Amino acid sequence: MKLFSKTSGIALLVDRQGIIERILFDDLGISDTIAPGQLVIHLVDRASLSKAFSMLAELQTRGVLFDWEMNVPIGEQISALHFAGGAVGNHYLIVAAANSKNVTELFEEMVRINNELTNLIRQAAKGEPLPATISAADSTLYDEISLLNNQIIAAQRDLIKKNAELERLNQLKNQYLGMAAHDLRSPLQYILACSEYLIHTASDQLTPQQNMMLATIKDSTKFMANLVTDLLDISQIESGKLTLALEPLDLQIMLQENVKRNRLIAEMTGKWIELVDNPVPIIQADPVKIDQVLNNLIDNAIKYSPTGGLIQINLTVEQDSILLRIQDHGIGIPANEMGRLFKPFGKTSGKSPTGEKSVGLGLYICQRIISGHGGRIWLESAPGEGTTAFVSLPAR
Repeated sequence: MKLFSKTSGIALLVDRQGIIERILFDDLGISDTIAPGQLVIHLVDRASLSKAFSMLAELQTRGVLFDWEMNVPIGEQISALHFAGGAVGNHYLIVAAANSKNVTELFEEMVRINNELTNLIRQAAKGEPLPATISAADSTLYDEISLLNNQIIAAQRDLIKKNAELERLNQLKNQYLGMAAHDLRSPLQYILACSEYLIHTASDQLTPQQNMMLATIKDSTKFMANLVTDLLDISQIESGKLTLALEPLDLQIMLQENVKRNRLIAEMTGKWIELVDNPVPIIQADPVKIDQVLNNLIDNAIKYSPTGGLIQINLTVEQDSILLRIQDHGIGIPANEMGRLFKPFGKTSGKSPTGEKSVGLGLYICQRIISGHGGRIWLESAPGEGTTAFVSLPAR
């Protein structure tokens, strides 16, 4: 009996409420991001969430669906997959693959395997004669499979209950984290503003040691304020409340204004920014969140560039996408550490030339913001050769 598919894709067994009970087949690596006990809609990216809800509603009302295309995060990439599904007993079988042909083949194969195993287990359980090709040893094996299947189902029910409780506790944690971050942000911003004011107006009246202490207060407060902002964003992301206020946005103008601000900061540390931008189509985007992404990526390029280093920023239109490149010529990232990026608190061994600290939340937040806009973000780097950050957004 053929038990493994030759077609690349995924196959899920989902209950009537849309909760994944089993991952039957996965050679795309989705098991790294989703597990039994979670809603199947969490499989797709934010841009495809409404379509995933519609897909589940289609299954619940019609009992079948075919060739629904949605975006699925796989590793650090966003892949467009085709979905199909149907009712199997009291569950739904949902499969996904790269194209319509493959998803059809995978669905038919999973249904065939399910039917064959179900029939053999029923025959063995009832003591009915099995096919001539099934030996006595096979009959005992199917008895054991039937028993184990019942035990697995019971264990999965317990696991689903525990996962639901963990999800509730996680939501509670995110709520408290968001409240704490919100309450801390205002006093930290006030301390930061006061320290900057004293540095600009009273530094000539202070001793060198007092000026050094004041600069330390400013730098430490700025780090804490940025950390609190990142934690607030993380709590919103994990609780599913990171909403995007979409409006028409000229990315070229926003980039020019952002570079203008950051160029002053770069030049204060002996670094230079070169901008080559081209007119790009107006897009629907959240200007605050996109500006946050630009700030984070340009700040990273400045932070990890050596004194006298050049940061090159390029904005172009490529086919149906707007592509932003931000390249530095700094320390670079070792290949074996690239996998740590775009994960919460993921940091590399590289140190900023100026000693600035990082908690490893910025790139993760940037990725979630860009994927929420239906885009993609990635890095290319090599030790000693610098790093290039790429952002691709749909040109629509």
